[in-house]
Amino acid sequence: MNRIVIGMLLLSSLLSVSVLEAGKYNPDRSIGDHFAGFDTLPATDDKAYSSKDFEDAEVFVIAFTCNSCPYAEDYESRFEQFHKKYAKNDRVKFVAINCNLVKADSLEKMKEKAEEAGFSFPYLFDESQQTGRDLGALRTPECFVLNKDRNIVYMGAFDDSTNAAEVKQQYVIEAVEALLEGNQPEVKETPPVGCLIRYKRVR
Repeated sequence: MNRIVIGMLLLSSLLSVSVLEAGKYNPDRSIGDHFAGFDTLPATDDKAYSSKDFEDAEVFVIAFTCNSCPYAEDYESRFEQFHKKYAKNDRVKFVAINCNLVKADSLEKMKEKAEEAGFSFPYLFDESQQTGRDLGALRTPECFVLNKDRNIVYMGAFDDSTNAAEVKQQYVIEAVEALLEGNQPEVKETPPVGCLIRYKRVR
């Protein structure tokens, strides 16, 4: 009887540790988890990119976004400003990835959006949706900041308000600057705000 009780207590303890280690807002990934990268994906500039194209960067930022979500549209100019801020800094690289498969988010429509909005950052289309699944991304927009070992140091919202005029805290920029200074970000995870990524059902 005592052995059964002890066994149940041990199992409960292990389950509690597992829950504590899980991300607070990300159901699949935790801070510190390693990201193995992504294979070649087509982009709106008619090029193709894989994570290996950015392997020399000390900080790699991935933003999941799309054309069809109004929240994603709110961040288009902010992503462009972020990219320009670090464009001349080889230590930091930024890409945006679209995993949605609806017509409004096709690669053709992405190219139209990139030209219309003047995107200078790589805007990639992941038809397999694997990149989003690998990082546990749920919404557009949703951001991940990776260190030089490609471990997650921050994940969640780009900043603290969908209204650019009301932003008081820039989570992604703060995380990037902390890494560049050899530190860890104070804020490591926030809830992403946006439209759900339309993943195909897996039977």
